[in-house]
Amino acid sequence: MKKLAQLAMVCLLAVCGVAVAADGLAIGDDVPAFNVRDITGPNKGKTLCYRCKFGSQPVVTVFTRDVNDSVVSLVKKVDEQVAANKDKKMASFVVVLTNDPDATEAKLAAIAKKEGIKNVPLTIMEGDAGPEGYGVQKDAETTVMMWVDGSLKVNEAFSKGKFDAKAVESVVGSTKKILE
Repeated sequence: MKKLAQLAMVCLLAVCGVAVAADGLAIGDDVPAFNVRDITGPNKGKTLCYRCKFGSQPVVTVFTRDVNDSVVSLVKKVDEQVAANKDKKMASFVVVLTNDPDATEAKLAAIAKKEGIKNVPLTIMEGDAGPEGYGVQKDAETTVMMWVDGSLKVNEAFSKGKFDAKAVESVVGSTKKILE
């Protein structure tokens, strides 16, 4: 009887895990369109869909609720990778999920200028939920999604304080999944 109860619990957890995953994007899912306001990129001041603009290109997207030193470090490294992989049409953009877009806009502009970020547009999405259908975790401070041909290849979420130098290197290493 005890083994039957354990098996029932494993099955329940598996079903619950699937139900939770169904709320957001899973590896292999098609990545839906969403709009952001470009703060530093080639479409500065405009609202647009970078998902649409980049089409089937390999894309790294960083969703963050806090633009801290680790996020800036990641953006600088991805900016370098985008430059180095122009032949593969690699692209990237950062989406800051914020309830204070005016203050965030000034901060992003200053970061881009100070750090010399040229290939990765820094954008804003008002609110902290993220794009509909993406399932950006509520307790995640930073979420990195990568796709190619519109199909999700990487979806990594990091809770507050967990996105550190080691996580940055891991994420940068994961770009090979969209470049191969």
